[in-house]
Amino acid sequence: MRPRTFELVRYRDPSGVSGTGVVAEGCEFTDGSVALRWRGDNPATAVWPNVDAILAVHGHQGATEIRWIDAQTSPTVPRAGLDNLFDELHQVRPPTSLSDSPPPGHARGWAGARHLR
Repeated sequence: MRPRTFELVRYRDPSGVSGTGVVAEGCEFTDGSVALRWRGDNPATAVWPNVDAILAVHGHQGATEIRWIDAQTSPTVPRAGLDNLFDELHQVRPPTSLSDSPPPGHARGWAGARHLR
């Protein structure tokens, strides 16, 4: 499961502070905790234990709701893409044989590390 994003949509503003429309955006993490970022002239970020806690404080008896942007199960990168990610970003050289001599001045392994002597 991956974190999913949402918007906090306010249909009416009883407090007269935040206005209406999308007033904040957020992310629900896999453990249920939520980061919420308020929009507007005085933006702020807060971390909440869960979405229900946000609605208990900022829901204004149904005047505000959560609009999910990401589906909970939709992956952003296909699994096959993850399997090949390392190979695409890094050129991996095959190991050289132990009989090959190291370059001059480069002892092989931990035993050759000068700072460990």
